[in-house]
Amino acid sequence: MQATIGARLLKQLKPQEKPFEVRDMRLKGFLLRVQPSGNMTYIVQYRRGKRITLGSAEILEPTEARTEAKKILGDVMRGVDPEAVTFEKKDRTLATFLDDEYGPWAGVHLKTAEATLARIRTTFSRLLNEDLEEIDPRAIERWKTKRLKAGRKPSTVNRDLVCLKAALSKAVEWGILDVHPIAKVKLSKVDNNKQPRYLSKDEAVRLVKALDSREDRIRAERASANKWRAERKVPLLPSLQNAAFADHLKLMVLLSLYTGLRRGELFNLTWRDVDLELGNLTVQGGGAKSGKTRHVPLNETAKQLLLDWKACTSETNKFVFTSKNGARFNNVNTSWKEVLKNAEIENFRWHDMRHTFASWLVMAIVDLNTVRELLGHSDLKMTLRYAHLAPEHKAAAVSNLGF
Repeated sequence: MQATIGARLLKQLKPQEKPFEVRDMRLKGFLLRVQPSGNMTYIVQYRRGKRITLGSAEILEPTEARTEAKKILGDVMRGVDPEAVTFEKKDRTLATFLDDEYGPWAGVHLKTAEATLARIRTTFSRLLNEDLEEIDPRAIERWKTKRLKAGRKPSTVNRDLVCLKAALSKAVEWGILDVHPIAKVKLSKVDNNKQPRYLSKDEAVRLVKALDSREDRIRAERASANKWRAERKVPLLPSLQNAAFADHLKLMVLLSLYTGLRRGELFNLTWRDVDLELGNLTVQGGGAKSGKTRHVPLNETAKQLLLDWKACTSETNKFVFTSKNGARFNNVNTSWKEVLKNAEIENFRWHDMRHTFASWLVMAIVDLNTVRELLGHSDLKMTLRYAHLAPEHKAAAVSNLGF
C-alpha cells in the first residue's frame, strides 16, 4: 500500500488480521507498519533487507519520523553506515542503560523487575536507541496526551511514566546523568477517592450460590465419568461425593472475602504460613506488595474451611492451592469469569474481593487503622478510600457542634 504518511493517514488506518505496511509516496524508504493490535511503527529502509525502526507513532509525530528518515537516508547517500552510527552511540542509549545498569539492579531490588523492564521497552520503544541526555520531555508530553486522548486511563499512563522516570532517576543517582531529562513531566491527575467496587449482600449470596452450583456440576461430572470407567473396567477417579470441596475455586473465593488477601498472596500461600491452632495466616514479605510480612487472623468459618480443604489435599503439597501438576497457581480467570456470569455480577474483578473485605469491616464499625493493618497498607491514605462507608463517624463528629 502506498500513501502519504501523515496525521490524517494515521487517523484513517484500521488494523487488519495480519500486519501490513504503508510506503510513503513522498519519501522512498519511509514506511509505516501497522500491527493487528493497532500499534503503528515508523521504519526507514535504506537498502534491500536493511531497516531501522524509528519508533512508535504514539510518541513520534509523522513529521519528526520523516525528518529522521531523511537524515538516515542522506547519511547513506554520503557513505555513512547507519548501523555503525548506532553502535557508536550505544554506550549512552536507554537500551544499553536498561541492559547493563538498571536491569541487573532491578532484578535484585524490585519484585516487579521483569514486568517493569518490559513495560519500559514496549511503551517507550522509540527512546531505546536515544542517548539518555537527549530524551525530550516535549516528546513525552505528546506521548502522554495521545494516550489520554486514545482513552487510556490516567492511572495506566502514570504507571508507564513512573517506570521510566524511576529508571532515569537511578541514572542521575549513579552519576550517569547530570540532570533528570523528564523530571518536570508531571503525572496525570487521578481520582484517588473513587469509590471502590465491593459486593452487596445480595451479590454475595448470588456468588456463593453460583459457586455451590459449580461444585454440584463438577461432582456430577465426576460421578458420570466414573460410571463410564466402571462399565469399561477402567480405574476410577477419586470420588468427590463426600469431599468438602470439588476443587479449589470456592475456597479461594471465600478465603479472599474472609482475609482480604491479594490474588498473588493467595497463590503464594503455603501450609507453613497457615496456623490453624492459633487461627492466623502469615503473608510473607517476599510475596507481599509492600515487601513486609503481616499476620492475618482467621475467623472460625475460615478456619473450618481450611481444615476441610486440608483433609482433601495431599500431605506432600507445599502450597495451599496447587494446579493439576502440583505447581503454584498463576491464574483462575476462566472459572472465575464463568462464576461471575452465572451469579449475574458485573463490573467486578478478583481484586474487588479485597475491597469487599475492607468495606464490610468499615461498615461493621471497625476502625480504619485496624483495617489498614489487616490489608497491609503502608500508610492510612490507601485505607481512607473506605471512610465514607462509616458515615456515623462523621455524624457523631458534627453532632458536637453548636452554640
